[in-house]
Amino acid sequence: MSTGKKAGLDALLTPEESVLVLIDHQPFQFANLNSHEPTMVANNVIGLAKAAKVFDVPTILTTVLEERGGLLLQGLQDVFPEQKPINRTFVNTWQDQRVVDAVKATGRKKLIIAGLWTEVCVAMPAIQAAGEGFDVVVVTDASGGASDEAHDMAVRRMVQAGVVPITWLAVMSEWQRDWAREQTVPGITEILLEHGGATGVAFAWETQLLAAGRGDGGA
Repeated sequence: MSTGKKAGLDALLTPEESVLVLIDHQPFQFANLNSHEPTMVANNVIGLAKAAKVFDVPTILTTVLEERGGLLLQGLQDVFPEQKPINRTFVNTWQDQRVVDAVKATGRKKLIIAGLWTEVCVAMPAIQAAGEGFDVVVVTDASGGASDEAHDMAVRRMVQAGVVPITWLAVMSEWQRDWAREQTVPGITEILLEHGGATGVAFAWETQLLAAGRGDGGA
């Protein structure tokens, strides 16, 4: 079972310990996504992927039967244009040895998962990986199920197995942790503007007001 701490500072995510697996954000899965607004899940997973890139977190992309279910969401593929998703037949991603080997090759134990659908292609690998010693975190708002109940029951089941639920903005915030980490501030600022919803709009407004204030001072 997972041996990671569930409380205390060490329970929070760091870029250096994290590895991200994004599962089956494909047209067929989106077609029966009813627990969330599909455009919101698309927005969130792309924002999450961009954050992983800013923080140099290894990211593994997967699809299932892409010749039938469709190619990976284009906006997500665009974040990692050089990476070919691992296309598998297993419903349970963690039963595909290529995925497991890719995760283990990073040497990292904090496994972050998001995918479609929560009750199937997220819950199965999350529960199995947690049982094999990984500290598994599932990004619930970058995932979704066939119904509200399906998503909620999957999250409850995963929590019982020791998996930690989280949202994508919380992941990015834990990776940043300190505003003195100036190297990544421009990257996450851009992500907030593009994918942060009301937070991004408010930040853009604040930036506009600050710029206007400087203009009033007469440069």
